[in-house]
Amino acid sequence: MERHVLVVFPHPDDEAFGVAGTILSHTTNSTPVTYICLTLGEMGRNMGRPLIASRETLPEIRKKELDEACKLLGITDLRHFGMRDKTVEFTDQKVLIDRILQVIKEVNPSLVITFYPGYSVHPDHDATGAAVIQAIQKLPSSERPTVHALAFSKDCEDVIGPPDVINDVANYSSNKLQVMEAHESQTAGMIDALKEAFLKKDEAAVARLTVERFWTYPIHNDRP
Repeated sequence: MERHVLVVFPHPDDEAFGVAGTILSHTTNSTPVTYICLTLGEMGRNMGRPLIASRETLPEIRKKELDEACKLLGITDLRHFGMRDKTVEFTDQKVLIDRILQVIKEVNPSLVITFYPGYSVHPDHDATGAAVIQAIQKLPSSERPTVHALAFSKDCEDVIGPPDVINDVANYSSNKLQVMEAHESQTAGMIDALKEAFLKKDEAAVARLTVERFWTYPIHNDRP
């Protein structure tokens, strides 16, 4: 059982797809979870189906969706960093790293979940993961938490090998769907299709809802 789990992602809904079941496995066992969400995903392409948002209203809508998702996940400590979507790689990295480090020192997590830098497709994902790794590496080696990183670029397993952490989250599949549904502006239109595929025991849909895969980052290798 972990002492405290820290999740760091750049966008609302990042927590829904790849880690919701894992987060629920911690919160249902009374392990505290802190979630740092860097942006409000205000540059997201989706506006709901049918439309429920405009470019002007999307940030507030996504904030409400994230708040609801966190309630469903049992997360009571949500930190909004207030950064702008699609700019994480261009922000002052020292400031970002120091902000993340401050939270790490405050909550003292035994486990950190973030993106694997370089293998997470979106520039915001990669920049977030890199900042988290560099923040942790500022700690003495003996005080560094374990890092479970998400990777899903096409070539990731060719370079970093297969994931070494495979979490069976089948017991939380219905809850995970609810968390995904909470992000209505981004997931409307795809949830029903996912539910249908899951009921038909489509292999990809079943895997998406019942298995979550991570790589343990080599945090003692002092490079991002």
